[in-house]
Amino acid sequence: MTLFDKETTSASVKLVIFIVVTVLATGMLVVTIGNITFGEKRDYQAVFSDVTGLNNGDDIRIAGVRVGTVEGIEIRGTRQALVSFSVEADQRLDRSITATIRYRNLVGQRYISLTPGSGPSGVLKEDSTIPLDQTKPALDLTVLFNGFKPLFAALSPDDVNKLSFEIIQVFQGEGGTVESLLAHTASVTNTLADRDQVVGELITNLNDVLDSLGKRDSQLTSLIIELQQFVTGLSDDREAILGSLDSVSALADETAGLASDVRPALVEDIKQLKRVAGNLDKGKKQIDDSLQILPIKLEKIGRTATYGSFFNFYVCNFHGGVILPSLTEGGKPTRVPVDYSTNSARCSL
Repeated sequence: MTLFDKETTSASVKLVIFIVVTVLATGMLVVTIGNITFGEKRDYQAVFSDVTGLNNGDDIRIAGVRVGTVEGIEIRGTRQALVSFSVEADQRLDRSITATIRYRNLVGQRYISLTPGSGPSGVLKEDSTIPLDQTKPALDLTVLFNGFKPLFAALSPDDVNKLSFEIIQVFQGEGGTVESLLAHTASVTNTLADRDQVVGELITNLNDVLDSLGKRDSQLTSLIIELQQFVTGLSDDREAILGSLDSVSALADETAGLASDVRPALVEDIKQLKRVAGNLDKGKKQIDDSLQILPIKLEKIGRTATYGSFFNFYVCNFHGGVILPSLTEGGKPTRVPVDYSTNSARCSL
């Protein structure tokens, strides 16, 4: 009976130890897999434009160290997602913090990386929301694949089709096509190698451009700063600019009315001006001759005027008339011609 009791007691002790160890190991496994932490936490939110692949329980990391977990994900508006997460209480987040969704492994798991930003400093209060301009979604694989467009552009459609067919055949277990696959891959490599000079020239030219930009770094910085100040000034004066636009619009309306009022007279003046221009064009020969003789005549007139504030004229010929009123009532006026001429030697010049 005593022997039986000893064996029973020993087995019971071993069973209890096994159960305790199993429970502890299971608890550690649950804590590890479930990202369960013990201790005080602080809750925050962040607005993202895309949270594809992010799930509840994913890590929140700072400098690669896990400091919290994702607590919930919900839709905000039509194109945004609101992510709720908790961070250990001893971690103080800055107001300029940037939240970025990153790939955790090749399986596709994500985590949120928190990094300090360049904005205003200060502690982010609990339950605060990180705005959209301080968050970045995960890498867009479409953008990544678009980076291979230059490679695909270097291949003909037939080469692309053959390469794709060989890859599919290999993945289906037909290892005999590996050699053909390698041959096509070598063809692609040779094609790129044949264009080595072009690629080298492109890199050289790009290096020259970057070198020129580097030498003008201060001017470029000054240009960007001045442009920013100009845009800021326009933004500050937008009320005045909008007000002036109203005044300009009113002035345009008044000017349009003024133009409507003067348009008939202006049209008539332009017509008469056209007649004047036509007459001048017809008499351009006489005008040209007069302009050529005018300096000589002005010189003679100037000599005459130097004797005093008067001019002496010698009349060679004169033709005119005098209109006399009628002496009888209702009669017509009489025009009496007055003619004068002389044959002196002076008038024969």
